[in-house]
Amino acid sequence: MTVETQDRVRQVVREQYGNVAKGTTQSCAPGCCAVAPSASLALGYSEADLAAVPEGSNLGLGCGNPQTLASLRAGETVLDLGSGAGFDCFLAANQVGATGKVIGVDMTAEMVSKARENAARLEQRNVEFRLGEIEHLPLEDRSVDVILSNCVINLSPDKPAVFREAFRVLRSGGRLAISDVVRLGELPEALAQDVSALTGCVAGAASVQDLERFLTEVGFEGVRVEVNQASKEFIRDWMPGSGVEEFVASASIQATKPGEAKCCEPSCCGGTKA
Repeated sequence: MTVETQDRVRQVVREQYGNVAKGTTQSCAPGCCAVAPSASLALGYSEADLAAVPEGSNLGLGCGNPQTLASLRAGETVLDLGSGAGFDCFLAANQVGATGKVIGVDMTAEMVSKARENAARLEQRNVEFRLGEIEHLPLEDRSVDVILSNCVINLSPDKPAVFREAFRVLRSGGRLAISDVVRLGELPEALAQDVSALTGCVAGAASVQDLERFLTEVGFEGVRVEVNQASKEFIRDWMPGSGVEEFVASASIQATKPGEAKCCEPSCCGGTKA
């Protein structure tokens, strides 16, 4: 895919999600539906989760619950790729506490503005939102402990770049906790070329094998991509009658950036035996 084509894909996605942020679109895929916030209950979020975030932050755009994968701890720094209106950021902020920090990155200006408004209303001090592309993260090297993402990376026209950037900004031992859509088989041509299927988290999905390869080639270890077969129940409603649930599914994606080698073995120490 050329740079120009990648930019066109980003522009289409940006326009779609800008409309979602403004509430000016109606359709039936996760990126363009007027989905009720309660739909998140089917993805693994609890009633307490939904009650803990400011109104308007949960747009029902996810396909899983990365919070359950992350095992967040107090004091950690968390990055959310494609943070939308801030739903997962606000939940993460409650888990890492006042000594931790959460940074949301989104390439859609309308989403970033909406998330910042939500943070201001909640007076959440340990959350910030930055405008940027997930293939070119506006963060320093080795500056975060955990990366979350919920149904966003499938929209990227350059997924290897996303994982290279994730590896760069993670500290040693840092981890990925991602919910996203994966491709189970070749899409029919009509779906593959459908712009609404692209912006709706279908046509851009990578296969499990490709995701595992992207992550491994970058240097991640402990790579796990687990398909949620039960996700067919809600994915079939994204594009009713299209049979899309036979070609894509939600998955949990986890991986770890290797820790720094400890100089405690003869093979890595520069010392000599007494």
